[in-house]
Amino acid sequence: MAVSGGPVLTTERLELWHPAKEDLAELYAMNTHPETRRYFGEAEPLHAQFQRLARNAGSWFLYGYGAFTVRLKGAREIVGNCGVFHSWRGLGEDFDDKPEFGWIIRHDLTGQGLATEAAQAALAWFEREHGPREIVCMIAPANAPSLRLAERFGFTPLRDTVLPDGAAITLFSRPPSRA
Repeated sequence: MAVSGGPVLTTERLELWHPAKEDLAELYAMNTHPETRRYFGEAEPLHAQFQRLARNAGSWFLYGYGAFTVRLKGAREIVGNCGVFHSWRGLGEDFDDKPEFGWIIRHDLTGQGLATEAAQAALAWFEREHGPREIVCMIAPANAPSLRLAERFGFTPLRDTVLPDGAAITLFSRPPSRA
């Protein structure tokens, strides 16, 4: 199964693409920038970003869904990552082995509603393709913009926990919609 090609979804301002191996350098640059990473802990080395990209591509291959690479409409440059993917994090039965939602927008483009636009498209696509299902997400307690976005899309807190690296995190769940 090829995971690249062209945009899978388009919105007013964005294109959402399947991940591609050619995305690695740009994703690494975006995800290691201190402003983009401020709620994600220490910057990871390149091999960890590769593992994240491979895990995302694997989610598409194994489950038929995963995070999208986000670009501005008509542009090649990556400006974010957003979507529902499948991942086991060792956080418990209330979180693991469930579709997980995540989003990252490049530091210089935050505050423009791009995360909301990408999230709306990704969540609607997931529900159309996979039906209404519980979806989980995790957010650093200090990340107020992401907490607002999660609330806007119906996520409610499950519990607070600590990640293996010692970072405090809040786990959220969104019940299957009634659309």
